[in-house]
Amino acid sequence: MPELPEVETIRKTLKQLVLNKEIADVTIRWPKIIKYPDDIEHFKQLICGETIRDIKRRGKFLLFYLDELVLVSHLRMEGKYKHTPSSTDVPKHTHVLFHFTDGTDLRYDDVRKFGTMHLFPIGKELKQKPLLQLGPDPFEENYTFKHVEQHLRKTTRPIKAALLDQTIIAGLGNIYVDEVLFLSNVHPETRANKLTKKSIAQIYENTYKVLEKAVELGGTTIRSYVDGAGEMGMFQQQLFAYGQTDLPCKTCGTAITKIKVAGRGTHICPACQRK
Repeated sequence: MPELPEVETIRKTLKQLVLNKEIADVTIRWPKIIKYPDDIEHFKQLICGETIRDIKRRGKFLLFYLDELVLVSHLRMEGKYKHTPSSTDVPKHTHVLFHFTDGTDLRYDDVRKFGTMHLFPIGKELKQKPLLQLGPDPFEENYTFKHVEQHLRKTTRPIKAALLDQTIIAGLGNIYVDEVLFLSNVHPETRANKLTKKSIAQIYENTYKVLEKAVELGGTTIRSYVDGAGEMGMFQQQLFAYGQTDLPCKTCGTAITKIKVAGRGTHICPACQRK
């Protein structure tokens, strides 16, 4: 699943490719992706004639700001955007095509069809789901140690599950939670409310540091992720824990092991991350 660094990289590349392009028409081949408004013809009527003025991000969501509307898009597991000439053949897994007046398309591909799109008037996007319940993005001013500590103190869930909760911190997923917990020397099964203040401070700081470095390297390509220009990320070369099963820990040499926490595959160093 694209996490914050991957979505941020996609945002940056798409801004270079589709900014100030006017939407002439929309082809929707899998209507279930459009969540609001759920009337497809109404969705098309609203968005046609609008121009993409800016592209922002909150957590794992892309926000396409148009003249009067904002399209809130979540890529889920396998979603991808591609900018291409309108004359190009349409692949099987391309489900939404935004046709621009200049003869190019912005196409949304999604093998699993889990992605979502919501269309709101500008100013309403943060007051309704899916953005309403998001916690602070680590690159926003309201991402503070106080916020993180208060929310972790309130839950008895394993810290792995708590960090995957988008209402606490927006943008973290399986890859980067494993990396943050490794660098913080915290076992993922530790109850969040039992963490020391020092451990919470390490998690808070490493969350920002890991995500910042991953954004710098264009995200992590494990299976199918590419950015808006079709390029792979490079952060996979920097991974300490995620996907490193049976390889020696870069800190102590102990073999990285894979366990399951909160239903998710989780990578740890048994020596560095003691229970």
